[in-house]
Amino acid sequence: MSDSDKPREACGVFGIYSHPEAAALTYFGLYALQHRGQESAGIAVFRDGEIITHKAMGLVPEIFDDRLLAELGGGSAIGHVRYSTTGSSKLVNAQPFAVRHRGKSYAVAHNGNLVNAHELKSELEASGSIFQTTMDTEVFLHLLVKSLKGGLEQAVVKTVQQLKGAFSFVVLTSRGEIIGIKDPNGFRLLCLGQANGNYVLASETCALDLVNAEFIRELDPGEILIISENGLKSIRPDVPPRPQSLCIFEYIYFARPDSTTGGLNVYEMRKAHGRQLAREAPVDADLVMPFPDSGMYAAIGYSEASGIPFEMGMIRNHYVGRTFIQPTQSMRDFATRVKLNPIKELLKGKDIIIIEDSIIRGTTAKTRVKALRELGVRNVHMRISCPPHRFPCHYGIDFSTKGELIAARLSVDELREFLGLDTLHYLSIDGMLDSSGVEDPRRYFCKACFDGDYPVQFDEGLSKDCMDC
Repeated sequence: MSDSDKPREACGVFGIYSHPEAAALTYFGLYALQHRGQESAGIAVFRDGEIITHKAMGLVPEIFDDRLLAELGGGSAIGHVRYSTTGSSKLVNAQPFAVRHRGKSYAVAHNGNLVNAHELKSELEASGSIFQTTMDTEVFLHLLVKSLKGGLEQAVVKTVQQLKGAFSFVVLTSRGEIIGIKDPNGFRLLCLGQANGNYVLASETCALDLVNAEFIRELDPGEILIISENGLKSIRPDVPPRPQSLCIFEYIYFARPDSTTGGLNVYEMRKAHGRQLAREAPVDADLVMPFPDSGMYAAIGYSEASGIPFEMGMIRNHYVGRTFIQPTQSMRDFATRVKLNPIKELLKGKDIIIIEDSIIRGTTAKTRVKALRELGVRNVHMRISCPPHRFPCHYGIDFSTKGELIAARLSVDELREFLGLDTLHYLSIDGMLDSSGVEDPRRYFCKACFDGDYPVQFDEGLSKDCMDC
């Protein structure tokens, strides 16, 4: 059962070159990346000169079993887990997306959001292209096959030069090559590893860890990396230099805490944000606690810096499925209570500090605070380990309109009252950046959802359903 008050990322990608158990290793890679998308998943395998694809709606272990993975077999493979940010959530939009063109097959998996996809689609349709899906990823393959006369490498370069926005692609070719592509701003994660001589691409290092692959490096912004029988070939298209714009929300919420990117461990950065939050917003209380698993590691940092004990004041039920029966109106709070249950003896009569990593819509947090009040908690202070989300994201997070963001409509004091809190404090933008551990964080991260400073411009027609037209 998902948390409606939390943002969702576009997806996670994985690829492995020429391995006898490519499908099985891709399955495990996707399993490690499941947190990045829970709507659909798929694997495409190059075998006997053909690309074979299986994808479905649901979680990775719901879609694949031993029999199916054995049928997919070995070779080169790419995989994808999806949460939709452009194009609706339905099977036709599941990835990897595969096409056959003049006797050759290609498949692609994409993490990110193309801000000019709707414009490119209109141009392609005007020249005769027929689209099968409503997702921006399909635009990539249409552009690719139109440029193949000059060879695959040139076609990839020409295609990438037409794209704007956030994209980390893994591509499977008709010769079994794996191609990794990262946008010139470097919004989304993509790293290279090696497992027993076989090269692996993945959205996060935690996926490399699970398949016992050694981390080599991250792809550079704007890099195209081709993995073939000749080894690695790096291509860097001639594009105007752009500032690095790695999404800082990867560190705050999306990435798994055991992943490392940019030389920075996610777990350690979240603790650092918590320590900074304690310095910016101290308050007397009996304990510090998260709403599991949100804010867990920032809460540890806050506790360390403040000296206030860390406690797990709420216990999460890890066995609540996505298809849990919907409660009736008379049980409207049941869906929230079934996921988290407070420890009454620990919390009653106490002053508590709740650490959250973000507040997007505010509905779930309001319900949980209300439950704590009813339990007899004396004072409830909330600290958020990032600044207020006041601007929509168009680079791969699912809040694409300002109206979805409660901090864009309410002041901090109004939001405190709405949530039923005694005090509320967000981490400052300067505090977030300065505690990140990056030498020049203001030139390294995209923080547009906090300050509205968008690294890549877009037109007013951009929306989640703009490709449905």
